[in-house]
Amino acid sequence: MSTYKELDLANEQVQTRTLLHEAIPLTGSISSGSYSGNNIKNFSHGMFQSVYDYPYLSSSANHIYDITFGYSNDSELSAAANTQNAKKINIYNQMAQVLMGYDVNNNIQKFDQDGNLVAGGTKMMECMFLTFSRLLVKDEIKKGSFSLTLGVNQAYGNQDGSVMQKKLLIHDASGSDSFFSNSPTGEYGILFATGSTTVGTAPTTKGINTAYPVGLIFYQAGVAVISGSIFQDQAQGGILHNSNAGTIQFMPDNLNGGDNGFFDLTGSSVSGAAEALRLRIDDLSFNNTIELNSSIYFCRAPHNAFNFSSNPTYTTSSKIRVKATQADPPIAYITTVGLYSADNQLLAVGKLSEPIRKDPSIELTFRARLDY
Repeated sequence: MSTYKELDLANEQVQTRTLLHEAIPLTGSISSGSYSGNNIKNFSHGMFQSVYDYPYLSSSANHIYDITFGYSNDSELSAAANTQNAKKINIYNQMAQVLMGYDVNNNIQKFDQDGNLVAGGTKMMECMFLTFSRLLVKDEIKKGSFSLTLGVNQAYGNQDGSVMQKKLLIHDASGSDSFFSNSPTGEYGILFATGSTTVGTAPTTKGINTAYPVGLIFYQAGVAVISGSIFQDQAQGGILHNSNAGTIQFMPDNLNGGDNGFFDLTGSSVSGAAEALRLRIDDLSFNNTIELNSSIYFCRAPHNAFNFSSNPTYTTSSKIRVKATQADPPIAYITTVGLYSADNQLLAVGKLSEPIRKDPSIELTFRARLDY
């Protein structure tokens, strides 16, 4: 016969939440196509480009992230004659619908530069989207850990690395203590861009040592939304110094048509623009988060309970086998702790590393933890 002890959940149960983090460094060599481009996958629909850590046809390849572009139908870039115009508008609307939701008039809310939807402010009409694989993000991107470095030098020199002479660092500088939680997908923070300077040349951005809001990072969704202003000069409403003159050459002459700045998004496919952005990624990193929830049960065995075993071999001829003489106190050896439902259905089993002696002079407390 088995005996049961009812747990006092108010005093013998504790709920805990632990956040585990992993560093995810995605070097520029992966983004640039470290396997002769075989780790970069384009699709016939031309709506996004996927990046893998190995050649994507390999069974060991893992999907890392996707790159896509889109603009609002209110954007100056929106025109029926543009290549994939409808698809670019649909991409923007789809991402905004999922990440920003709807306003009180049931209209899709546009991406807001300062993240404050209530106060209004500048809207990001042309955006680049980096959607990261759940394999890497896990439960969410750790706040304050996202970092993306882009080369924004005017000319694209793939061989000599001149594209990286001027860089933008894009990161969620205040994400750990300043973020918003009014997105349908959870919490999001503002991405800020700061520029580097090169000796003897003009600064990268229109202001030195100045951080400009250029996008949003959605932590639980694992999506970075970056404004097209990072590739526009000050005269065009962007953040780059006017010395860049709005003539950024995205790709080398022998790749997908040669010179094309961000505004040539109107004449290129979405995957072509994704290619242009990908080749300017110098470094990309963040920490992911794994949320580990636990229920801890303190299973107490008082001195006057659990001193006998229900195992049939515990007794022989009505005598306890572990007792040397009849006058000795009863002895049991605990090897297993079971958690049961209210109707005595076994739900969880915990095995001890070695049998624990139990007799009327001993009280024991076993700590059972269930992780989920």
